[in-house]
Amino acid sequence: MQRPKSAPTPIVVDREITVSEGITVKDLSERLGVKAKDLIRRLFDMGVLATINQSLDQNLAEQVAQSFGAHTRVVTFEEEALEEVKTTEVTTATVPRAPVVTVMGHVDHGKTSLLDAIRSTSVAAKEAGSITQHIGAYAVSIKGRKIVFLDTPGHEAFTQMRARGAKVTDVVVLVVAADDGVMPQTLEAINHARAAKVPIVVAINKIDKPGAQPDRVMQQLSDHGLVAEKWGGDTVMVEVSAKQKLNLELLLEMILLVTEIQELKASPERPALGTVLEAKLDRGRGPVCTVLVQDGTLRVGDTFLVGSVFGKVRAMLDDLGKPIDIAPPSTPVEVLGLATLPQVGDQFQAVTDVVKAKQIALFREAKLREASLAKTPRLTLDQLHDQLRAGAIKELPILLKADVQGSAEVLATALSKLGDERVKTKIIHAGVGAITISDVLLASASNSVIIGFNVRPERKAADLAQLEEVDIRLHTVIYDVVDEINKA
Repeated sequence: MQRPKSAPTPIVVDREITVSEGITVKDLSERLGVKAKDLIRRLFDMGVLATINQSLDQNLAEQVAQSFGAHTRVVTFEEEALEEVKTTEVTTATVPRAPVVTVMGHVDHGKTSLLDAIRSTSVAAKEAGSITQHIGAYAVSIKGRKIVFLDTPGHEAFTQMRARGAKVTDVVVLVVAADDGVMPQTLEAINHARAAKVPIVVAINKIDKPGAQPDRVMQQLSDHGLVAEKWGGDTVMVEVSAKQKLNLELLLEMILLVTEIQELKASPERPALGTVLEAKLDRGRGPVCTVLVQDGTLRVGDTFLVGSVFGKVRAMLDDLGKPIDIAPPSTPVEVLGLATLPQVGDQFQAVTDVVKAKQIALFREAKLREASLAKTPRLTLDQLHDQLRAGAIKELPILLKADVQGSAEVLATALSKLGDERVKTKIIHAGVGAITISDVLLASASNSVIIGFNVRPERKAADLAQLEEVDIRLHTVIYDVVDEINKA
């Protein structure tokens, strides 16, 4: 008598595995410790026809791995590459790296003049003509130590990078004119820096002018929570003149002092990791991007992945436009060798596994196409209300713009007092004037609702808000504003 065949024993995987974006069936089977044919069969049972080299969507990879009993942890390609480096290069020495500084301030307060003055004093006279080279960032030296300055077109770019998850700045230098004092854009810059949790060093500029009142500036800043060290606070403030190049060296020394506490380190031996600061299409050179190398060392000939763009470093230029072969940590460089333009704020990763990097680039490109067809909307005030009631969030972030300072202050105070033990309101920024692109970018980065009182959004800001799906509420009666937020 023939014995009946017993059913195959179910495969059980009782451990945690990492699932990276765009993982192939072959890679996933190896991580699970199961045969590729068994994984393909399981996918078929789930209604998915797959081949051994096919890339899997993150959710699908998680589902099929969990169906075998595995616990999953999802990582991006860059995170996985970083983990591999940490595992294989435990002995890699870390060395101190140069701080990266973003200069912000109100228009006409001398931000550009200060940057130019700092740069011209640090560049040899014979190289001064090269200063016209603009790559969005440059390095200066003081007493044998380097500081990298990001020459961004205002805090919009700073927040745009933060909205994309990029952390590039170690300290913000806030430029305030000694004869003009704290202005609306000054407060915007303070709030942008605070939202990014970056320390602030204040440069009180134009102290050479007859109407200069640095003490008045310090008083105004203290009203907004920035108290000077000489007044018993913890904010470093340096009185400078960009025009006469006064106290510039002292400012640089103070920047180094503030960043020393952070103990900034990098590993020069690992593959380069950085952030895209600028990207442009050059008529003669094709797609070009400025990259800040934050960790590792970038070399000509390195293969890299940046967002959904894959390429090879054909050439690199430093901040003076000179060709270089090697870019160590905290070095801004212009990179040639891209197929298409990446996004500002994209992470730049030098890679050793070329096949996998190419595969990830194609996978991300496909995901971007999908995302453009079905963009996830930002939370509206109504959706926030639902999530607050469900206890999913504990804070209601608000960006407030009003027609006059008095209204802005009254509303900010009234809204700050709203809430209970379950949820609090948080004023991300309160300012005067029309709702600008900068406001929309900050709201997008912090997932805030914009409240406008007797003001309207600028045309471009309204278009951007629609694109970013930022909720803007306009009111003309203070009670209505408070009532709407209170109901949320």
